[in-house]
Amino acid sequence: MHKPGPGAITLGVLIAIGAIIYGASIVWTEILWFRQMSATRVILTQWGAHIGLFVVGFIVAAALIFFSMSYAYRHRASSTRGQDSASLRAYQKALEPVRRFAFWGVALFFGFTNGARLATEWQTLLQFLNRSSFDQVDPQFGLDISFFVFVLPALKVLVSFLLTVTAIALVAALIVSYLYGTIRLAPRPHASKQARLQSGMMAACLSLFIGVNYWLGRYELLTSDSGSIHGAMYSDINATLPAHSILAVISGLVAVLFVVAAFRGTWRLPVTGVAVTVIAALVLAGAYPALVEQFRVRPNQRSLESPYIQRNIDATLAAYGLQDVDYQTNYDAATTASAGQFDTDSLTSQVRLLDPQVITKTVQQLQQSRLYYGFNSGMKVDRYNVGGERRDTVISVRELNLSGLSAEQQTWVNQHTVYTHGYGVVAAYGNQLTSDGLPSYWEQSVPSVGEMGDYEERVYFSPGSPDYSIVGAPEGSEPQELDYPDDTAVGGQVSTTFVGNGGPSVGNVWNKLLYAIKFGSTDLFFSSQTNEASQILYNRDPLQRVAKVAPYLTLEQSAYPAVVDMDGDPSTPKRLVWVVDAYTTTNNYPYAQHETLSNATVDSRSTEVGQYVQANKINYMRNSVKAIVDAYDGSVRLFRWDDQDPILRTWEKIYPGSVEPVSAISGDLMSHLRYPEDMFKVQRNLLATYHVTDAAGFYSGGDRWRLAEETSTHGAASSSDSSTRVDEAGNPVPAPTALQPPYYLTMQMPGQDSAEFSLTSVFVPGGGGEGRREAMAGFLAVDSETGNTPGQVREGYGKLRLLALPSSTTVPGPGQVQNKYDSDEKIATQLNLLNQADSTVIRGNLLTLPVGGGLLYVQPVYVQGTGSASYPVLRSVLTAFGDKVGFAPTLEESLRQLVSDDGSSSTSPGTTAPPSGDTSQPGASSSDAGTQLSQAVSDAAQAMRDADAAMSKGDWTAYGEAQTRLHDALTRAEAAQAALGTSSSATPNAGAPTPSPSPSATSGGQSGS
Repeated sequence: MHKPGPGAITLGVLIAIGAIIYGASIVWTEILWFRQMSATRVILTQWGAHIGLFVVGFIVAAALIFFSMSYAYRHRASSTRGQDSASLRAYQKALEPVRRFAFWGVALFFGFTNGARLATEWQTLLQFLNRSSFDQVDPQFGLDISFFVFVLPALKVLVSFLLTVTAIALVAALIVSYLYGTIRLAPRPHASKQARLQSGMMAACLSLFIGVNYWLGRYELLTSDSGSIHGAMYSDINATLPAHSILAVISGLVAVLFVVAAFRGTWRLPVTGVAVTVIAALVLAGAYPALVEQFRVRPNQRSLESPYIQRNIDATLAAYGLQDVDYQTNYDAATTASAGQFDTDSLTSQVRLLDPQVITKTVQQLQQSRLYYGFNSGMKVDRYNVGGERRDTVISVRELNLSGLSAEQQTWVNQHTVYTHGYGVVAAYGNQLTSDGLPSYWEQSVPSVGEMGDYEERVYFSPGSPDYSIVGAPEGSEPQELDYPDDTAVGGQVSTTFVGNGGPSVGNVWNKLLYAIKFGSTDLFFSSQTNEASQILYNRDPLQRVAKVAPYLTLEQSAYPAVVDMDGDPSTPKRLVWVVDAYTTTNNYPYAQHETLSNATVDSRSTEVGQYVQANKINYMRNSVKAIVDAYDGSVRLFRWDDQDPILRTWEKIYPGSVEPVSAISGDLMSHLRYPEDMFKVQRNLLATYHVTDAAGFYSGGDRWRLAEETSTHGAASSSDSSTRVDEAGNPVPAPTALQPPYYLTMQMPGQDSAEFSLTSVFVPGGGGEGRREAMAGFLAVDSETGNTPGQVREGYGKLRLLALPSSTTVPGPGQVQNKYDSDEKIATQLNLLNQADSTVIRGNLLTLPVGGGLLYVQPVYVQGTGSASYPVLRSVLTAFGDKVGFAPTLEESLRQLVSDDGSSSTSPGTTAPPSGDTSQPGASSSDAGTQLSQAVSDAAQAMRDADAAMSKGDWTAYGEAQTRLHDALTRAEAAQAALGTSSSATPNAGAPTPSPSPSATSGGQSGS
């Protein structure tokens, strides 16, 4: 044999070294990351389970298949003589030189595929080995729920694996036996004794596994998702379940027949048994249940199915935490308001006028500071306690946005070592605005200025962070990371150095090499910017970090920021953290209704399911963990939020010590936790049907609801309204019909002691077609206030309250309210004028509050110019109560219109007489009025453009002058329209607030503006 030369050996060694280094760039860097996160056990457990199951599956499958083929080959001798096997000898001769290789190849291939498939079930098998009891039993078999959640799935995995491997081994043995003549088909079927024993025993095992599969199928009926009501119904229990039992017994008998045939040499009985099994499966498991369903159940469905429907109702309510809903039937909502019915002082403290989705672009324009900052995660609703006063707040993080760098700045050094972090938060009152219709900030600027207190403002970890950054330096080194711009500092900026434990070290050549390969960057390896103290920060999205350290959790679609005192020590600076709600789920809760997260959690604001979802289809859900990610060093802490959840208890056995008790939560952190949106969305989706809890009423379906469709984000709602929706950055975009999202706001439900931070949603009557009703059917709110006591959740948190309105109600639903706004002549005229003036009207979230014995609607109205630097400004507030609507610059004025003494439906906001000398009066000639209207609209458009330009420059004197001109132009336009006979009243300022030329207007606030 020719020996390889030195060149070939050198090449082989280099390839091997390269493969080792490349593998280390994948494996070792993962270990480094998890070690830095103090979560090494997580990755080692996961890898260990994967490898262990793969090895077991590989060895069992490969050994069984190889042994099966080898046994068939070793017992070929007696069959290779004689004329019957002569035709196969050519094939045998061709196969013989590669036979051993072929046998091993087949065995290793199927060993690898089956081992890999078994390894993917690592979570199922680990849960089985560490299972916890639910302390609840199913209504059919009386077994603990843990059997269906943990035991049954594991048994199904093991039986499926053994069934597949046995079937492959049997087929392989038959092929080898046929190839070597041990089994022949002509002139008549015949098998040698050894072939008969082997195939008979393996067929018996196969039949036995099929029988076990049928037996387990009996229990799977209880988690079935066929039909509109999930779980085992009448025909399942009375037809399919007995059929599975019979088929399991038949399969066991067939296995015995195969064993008998293996020793006695006759295949007639087992073949007959197989035929009987097939026929029985078609008749018992197919035809018989269908006949029972058709002729027994359908004519008597209500009476026969009621016990099983009740099982489904009870299980669904238990599985989704809906057993204790405070359900107030026939809520007699008032539809007329009288003077004094609305306490405007308390209302203005509850109603959130800032729509976070709309206002993001305004904040971006006014608080961005530099183009390399952004508010890409949008504004989030929260509440803060400042000076003993609770403030409803919208807050956003100023994240790093590398796309804002110029082309000349887009260098590796800048992108990965200089621009490394965002800076601070912007917080505004949720229910107050400036006199200019802008957010009233109580924390803003770079560095932060306001009332938040001392906190770590640097944001190294956020959803919009770069894929990696190199940070850190020895003590005393000159800082190289841009901290924030400062015109008074040398070079126009302040620099900093990361201090903390945020990522693995790249202070040595080996780690630098591995990470250079991992990120495909030679710059990383050769850069002189790195030093012995350098760290590499990556996996910087808070959701990604939680998903990696807790791979068993399903995560909320987005994280929200909070500035909190994490340790309860007021002498230390607060921390900016990201809060992530996390869930434990299963799809195996008996009788519970299955929900698809990609449907249940999608609405007009969230258009797709979250990325970190363990299973899209579920029938059990608990918000079991609150995860906290530090925005500075990326550290992750998991807090046990539901200590009764058996799935979380099971995972805590697998990863002991990874989840901290709720007692470790500080009081300040506790005050910023809340009821999660995705959990609420799933629950509201179910309550549209499952608010009916008796089987008879549930079956009839006469009181089914549906979720209200979004109205505030529609495109052209009518000819007089060009309202549009906006994306998370505040840009107007067309919107398809979608569900109205739930809203966080402070409110007091009937029967509730005080107004609390809540999450709400609205229902309208169910049904389809053009004639469906859009009146209000139900209003759902959950108490989302967690309190501020360290380690103790406030009593009342998580309480769901549901108001059901009578079917004869005249309380309008969101769609009807929107139609009232659209059809009101005065409102339509105002909005139409603003849309003509080179601007766009944007309607914010349509909030619903139980106030004054009825249901009050409040919707902020924003106006945005058409320029690239334009942004929404709140101009007016729409309200509705019963049949009345209000439209005014402030909430207080709009509410007063709902209770006007003259009984009119609304009053035009800010009505004043036209300026003296204006010829656009009723009675002027039509041609003059038309000319004046055209000129007024043109002047209004120019005033809007001038106001936007002045605002972007911070020139408040020019802004005030432009607002005055806009006011005058709209006044003249109204008067001209009145002269043309197209309007019945003048509304000069179209909801525009009185301008304030003061430069300090952006930081001041006026309640209810």
